[in-house]
Amino acid sequence: MSSDTKPTPAGPPPSYDDSNPRTTPLPKPPALLLPTLNNLRSKRVILASSSPRRRQILSYLGLTNLEIIPSAFPEDLPKTLSPFEYCLQTAIMKAQTVYRQQIDNEEKGEPALILAADTIVVDPSGGRILEKPRSEAEHIAMLTALREAGEHKVLTAMAAMVPLKSARDPGYALETAVEESLVKFDAGITDELILAYVRTREGVDKAGGYGMQGLGSILVERIEGSYDNVIGLPLRAALRLIEKVVELGDDEELVAGEVEEGKEGGLIVE
Repeated sequence: MSSDTKPTPAGPPPSYDDSNPRTTPLPKPPALLLPTLNNLRSKRVILASSSPRRRQILSYLGLTNLEIIPSAFPEDLPKTLSPFEYCLQTAIMKAQTVYRQQIDNEEKGEPALILAADTIVVDPSGGRILEKPRSEAEHIAMLTALREAGEHKVLTAMAAMVPLKSARDPGYALETAVEESLVKFDAGITDELILAYVRTREGVDKAGGYGMQGLGSILVERIEGSYDNVIGLPLRAALRLIEKVVELGDDEELVAGEVEEGKEGGLIVE
């Protein structure tokens, strides 16, 4: 083979308007034998996100009936909200949008759990929410600014919904959680490296313009907080949230207790 022969690329890189970049799934670990997860494995569980990274992380919980139904919520809340409120309200709206679409699904039945998430990168210089880069020039400027700032925050908000067994108003239980991580870029990153990374197109579909789970890790010196939060779904916090909202959804005993209390107090007339 000639020394000048170059390896054939696997395919063209994603463009700045490609919303479905290719990913290679990793092997799944053994399922966690927890009561909440065991119960959910026989029921509909919906991830209200098209993110392949969130799907991969959530798949580690072994939820065999996991469905991917991206939310149609336009994510157009005013940027005058604080970054915390912006991502929290966006996650809630994503979950509620899918809930309204699926709660009366006659073919598949109502979902047992809906999980939505929103991840944002916060510009450390002014607290501005960094979106996905829209051009190569913006991509370079974004990563250069993150390098110059040194550190920046990544927030992921999650919203989980389950139908109430009692069906009392509003018909569902909703729980939320927000995870924050601090990411420090390597101060020694050169302009040449930033340009080379941008031209891989790995970060074009990611807030902040880099993928921590891939080649983008060469830009990062350290992370304080959850690693998978930076990727898009903090699994430890997600599991706790799922367990909490499922417990709240099982409210029939609570309602029965309230009825009995009302009878004892003379509040209910037979």
